[in-house]
Amino acid sequence: MSDIFNKLTEYFSFSFVRYALIVGLLIALCSSLLGVTLVLKRFSFIGDGLSHVAFGAMAVASMLGFASNNMVIIMPITVISAILLLRTGQNTKIKGDAAVAMISVGALAIGYMLMNLFPSTSNISTDVCSTLFGSMSILTLKPSDVTICAVMAVIVIAMFIIFYNKIFAVTFDENFSKATGINADGYNLVIAVITAFIIVLAMNLVGSLLISALIIFPALSAMRIFKSFRSVIICSALISVFCAGTGIIISILADTPVGSTIVCADISVFLLFWAISGLKKA
Repeated sequence: MSDIFNKLTEYFSFSFVRYALIVGLLIALCSSLLGVTLVLKRFSFIGDGLSHVAFGAMAVASMLGFASNNMVIIMPITVISAILLLRTGQNTKIKGDAAVAMISVGALAIGYMLMNLFPSTSNISTDVCSTLFGSMSILTLKPSDVTICAVMAVIVIAMFIIFYNKIFAVTFDENFSKATGINADGYNLVIAVITAFIIVLAMNLVGSLLISALIIFPALSAMRIFKSFRSVIICSALISVFCAGTGIIISILADTPVGSTIVCADISVFLLFWAISGLKKA
């Protein structure tokens, strides 16, 4: 036990490891808060679709020579896609799940095609795997990255506190909320745009293929035990932060991929909560 403690103490003496932990916890917190709303609205795979868009945007940025400052390309494209995805999903001819599938598969295919046609390095397989499943770039974060994540966390938390009742109404009965004068379309747009920001920030943590796990698993775990909207949100946030912190620490000690370890922690907690809910019903 003392060896583990000494190893953690040694690692956390480095600023980049502390930055990785802080960013990981903040991203997990924001993802879990938005995840509850997205899961209840049956639009949870918007995270999966937008993560693939971000992958395609990263390929475009690499092709245009923005590898060192790719956020200039990735962030606007992902935000615009979130808006288009929301509008397309409201189309009676193209339902939400079909819109996500179209954008997700299309962006993934285009991104991989561009990475093959205009490779930034000689090892394309490594670049693709790092982008899809995360890489150690989480350990190259700068103080500015931590600041951006902190600002985003404050915005998301403030949004849920200030507009809690309206978000609750839009989540459970969008037609009724519109009838009472709530701008449901506006709130849906804000949620979609913030989700796009979080997904882009989370790409370095878990990779584009695993981002949706941060959105889905904590919310589903909380819903196994709690029934009220407020309780589910609080429990989901606690689960997500716990799993992110645990996953990062285990990845440091066991030298495992950060993103995969966090997702495995989320899966373990979901199975635990599923078992507990089964025992309560028995």
